[in-house]
Amino acid sequence: MAKSSVSKLVPKVPKVPSVPGASRRAAYSASTKRALVEVAEGLFTDEGYASTSLDTIVAGAQVTKGALYHHFAGKQALFEAVFESVEARAARTIQKAIKNKRDPWLKAQAGLGAFLSIVQEPPYRRIVIQEGPAVLGYERFREQEERSTYALVVEIVRSVLSAGTWHLEEEMLHTFARIFFGTLSSAGEVVADADDAELAAERVETAIGFLISGVQALVESGAELPALLTVMDKGSPFTRALRREDQSESD
Repeated sequence: MAKSSVSKLVPKVPKVPSVPGASRRAAYSASTKRALVEVAEGLFTDEGYASTSLDTIVAGAQVTKGALYHHFAGKQALFEAVFESVEARAARTIQKAIKNKRDPWLKAQAGLGAFLSIVQEPPYRRIVIQEGPAVLGYERFREQEERSTYALVVEIVRSVLSAGTWHLEEEMLHTFARIFFGTLSSAGEVVADADDAELAAERVETAIGFLISGVQALVESGAELPALLTVMDKGSPFTRALRREDQSESD
């Protein structure tokens, strides 16, 4: 890529206002780091991780390679910073979509819709889904992904499963959340790898929406959960009956 083209990926590092000593250096350092991450995001999205050199990145950010190494140990560390930035932006978008949604079903639909829109965006599609697992390694990829969006999934799942009279143990709620989180991750891969991402997103939204509507139907019908899923009161008749039954079997 020509240097003139690269430089268009991000504005030049802005001039730092005249402020005293350490504050001025800190402001300049922050703006340099931000420029490197923004340029790298554009290049990783358009060219891919393997085809992007550090020389091209520093040329686009109009800084020295020494400045890059001041902030990042190398290309992989810079990629991780870009990954975190893209994921954080996605989390903010989803959070905005579900904010103030009191109806749990509307909240779930809004969160799902926002996520499926995000996975169609080139930076998320290329950097998070297609490149992330290979560059970061599966474990690190999952850690970064969970750090940014898992809490939102827990919030949505908690809202949905609390819509009725069910009372779940916290560990069981997180089991549901992790299953749903894994479903969303797989859905993201389906959309990212599809020739027609928009159509794939519609299919995923329909499929997951169908599953959510099933939970909604159970809640609205007053269905009871299996005993393992619920928080059992030690003093409840149901729990006492279970204990008596267990005791009889042991005798």
